[in-house]
Amino acid sequence: MIIGACTVQLYLPAVASLKEKRSLIKPLLAQLRRRFEVAAAEVAHHDTWQSAEIAFVTVANDSGHVYAVLEKAAHWVEDDYRAVSVTDWQIELR
Repeated sequence: MIIGACTVQLYLPAVASLKEKRSLIKPLLAQLRRRFEVAAAEVAHHDTWQSAEIAFVTVANDSGHVYAVLEKAAHWVEDDYRAVSVTDWQIELR
């Protein structure tokens, strides 16, 4: 069994409150779950307005598949989800 986790650092330039931050992060996490069938959550910077760290994970028996799913999801956030700006992301497999 291969477990993969991807952490993504986000910059939220237009956010001026925690309420606005939640209104961007919650739909992002829901779309990640729906589109890529991963578990997703905000994992750091909970009280900071303009930055967030999210993580998503998946499990399979093939490391190539796990890596491909996580990489595709990270690129989707980076390229297609225009409400946030990705500053860094990394994938870990175990």
